[in-house]
Amino acid sequence: METAVDDDMIRKNPCRIRGAGHEEADERPVATVAQVFAVADVIGLRWRLMVLLGAFASMRPEELAELRRGDIDLDAGSLWVRRAAPALNTGHRVIGDPKSRAGKREIVLPAFLYEDLRRHLEWFAEPGGDGLVFVGEKGAALRGTTFGRKWRRARDQAGLPDGFRFYDLRHTGNTLAADTEAKLKDLMVRAGQSSEKAQLIYQHSTKEHQRRLAADIDHDVRRQTEPTPPERQRRDHSPSRATPTGARRTGRSAAVVRRTAASYRRVRTTTAFAPQRIRSRTAQPDPTLMTQVTQSASH
Repeated sequence: METAVDDDMIRKNPCRIRGAGHEEADERPVATVAQVFAVADVIGLRWRLMVLLGAFASMRPEELAELRRGDIDLDAGSLWVRRAAPALNTGHRVIGDPKSRAGKREIVLPAFLYEDLRRHLEWFAEPGGDGLVFVGEKGAALRGTTFGRKWRRARDQAGLPDGFRFYDLRHTGNTLAADTEAKLKDLMVRAGQSSEKAQLIYQHSTKEHQRRLAADIDHDVRRQTEPTPPERQRRDHSPSRATPTGARRTGRSAAVVRRTAASYRRVRTTTAFAPQRIRSRTAQPDPTLMTQVTQSASH
């Protein structure tokens, strides 16, 4: 039918259903930093690093399952994602390339992960450059069904919602990265995503984000509208805001003294820049008023 529309044989597709093929999934929950560490603490030392990398390195479960010693550079504080092992319905994994070309990437790790990374490589990872980083208690490769039971038990003990998946840790990591105000391209590279749309899925707005945004707007508006300290000082000490000293001493009204002072300033400005022949003809102010203005300025 769409071909017939393109060939102008019919005006529109009668089989088209409005909204069909357009799916909007509910926004996934985002764990706090405290919740991530709570899960990492209760899941046990063998799987602690896996939780931390899933959150703070934004790694997918299939990428973690195929992470090897040779992919980690302790001196540089980074790791490379070169392969992935997604799990089938049977629980077995198929080793291959990451989800997309962008999935092959180097991830620079935050420094607080270094100690956990070194300890895990020393205690639990397989030996050799090709050894798997995450293996079970009996040395077997990671299986989704086995780890899933451990994850759900730790999740419940940490108080996370029942529907919170291990994959949702990646949402937390991508949200934290977005909060650093990094450029979109940098966020996409870190998360291993090839499209901007995919990255936007993982950028969440929380009440704390909205408070921070409102505070930034408040700060920016105040910065642009409030006078700077020198301007405020000049404004507070301007003749229009203070009662001239001459008004108090002579009993003349403040308005009269202000007008006299303004007249005196205009005369001084005019005579300072006028040619000599014009300056000689400029009328001089009354000496009595000059004395009052001078006394006012000195005080």
